[in-house]
Amino acid sequence: MLAGILIAQPAQAQNFPITANQKATAEQVAQTGVPIGDLMPNAPDSYTVKRGDTLWAISGMYLKSAWRWPELWGMNLQDVRNPHRIYPGQQLYLEKKDGRATLRARSSTFDGPPTETLRVSPRTRYEGLANGALPTLQSNLIEPFLAEPIIVDEATLLAAPRIVAAREGRVLLSRGDRAYARGEGNAVLTGEKGAPFEYRVFRNATPLKDPVTKVVLGYEAQYVGKAELVRGESTRPSVNSDGKAQTDIIPATIDIVGAKEEMRVGDRLLPEPPRQLLSFTPRAPEQAIEGVIVSVYGSAVRNAAQNQVVVINKGTAEGIQSGYVMAIITDGDRVVDSTVAGKKTPIKLPDERNGLLMVFRPFEHLSYALILEIKDGVKIGDRVTNPR
Repeated sequence: MLAGILIAQPAQAQNFPITANQKATAEQVAQTGVPIGDLMPNAPDSYTVKRGDTLWAISGMYLKSAWRWPELWGMNLQDVRNPHRIYPGQQLYLEKKDGRATLRARSSTFDGPPTETLRVSPRTRYEGLANGALPTLQSNLIEPFLAEPIIVDEATLLAAPRIVAAREGRVLLSRGDRAYARGEGNAVLTGEKGAPFEYRVFRNATPLKDPVTKVVLGYEAQYVGKAELVRGESTRPSVNSDGKAQTDIIPATIDIVGAKEEMRVGDRLLPEPPRQLLSFTPRAPEQAIEGVIVSVYGSAVRNAAQNQVVVINKGTAEGIQSGYVMAIITDGDRVVDSTVAGKKTPIKLPDERNGLLMVFRPFEHLSYALILEIKDGVKIGDRVTNPR
């Protein structure tokens, strides 16, 4: 029942992935419903979907575990034929019978967007969602992280083209300024047809270490702005002051077209990636996963709260996928039991589940994840595991 988050895509119908396991679960639950004990105690008998809702929130309204969305989908599989087409104005009804619960929609034929006529001016526009269907989560929470910070290996960043000079000896660059850049080897800024001409600008990368092994798993580059290539690099023959022939190296010309903060000589350029249609389908991992949080995004932030972003030490190499929901586990404190006179015994309190997070941007050995639910602050070293 949960739809995917779509970032900066043309407004058109999309087909989102549903795994075989999710569909099998939904079909099974559609036959029997879910146990009433799996419902939230205050699950409403009826609910009218409204603008501003998210499907994660609606799942959490009915089920004790919102990530168990295939079961919520299965509860209304016959009435909502397409689980990615839930719209404002649709009414949901909860039915309970023989210790089981099912969720029904108002109309079994409702499988499309509202049909009211809208008058629009002839222009190109980008929508956050296809046809007005509800998002899974609030897209504004993660949209910046799909474009700004990036995890790379050190060699990739060091080999990237770099800003080498600015006009009139400027030290800091901002939007509208012109600068000059060079690349080496395969990273030369040629300006040839088919070569990249839009670039993101990054600052020196921060190493991300595994809190347990201390191994550097990757580097998080700091996004500072955008640049466009005006002219490629070149060389030309000339004569020096002694009359000897030489070859002048002429760097590429770039214009700064966007700035999150001021840029400077030494900052690196990486090609702007193609615009992607991204969907996020929250679900439990299909395999056992044990990881730890290696970073809380934001240099001044020590503990992460709800709706903040963290980095975990698992990535695509370990089978991590976008949409995986995992439980956050806080290690129990080590304390001293002094309740027996004259005796002090070191003990470790049990580990406690502290909340949930969802992976939304995996890299090879690291992944960005959004904290969905939390009781206390999340810190580096906290464990993540399957939600069951």
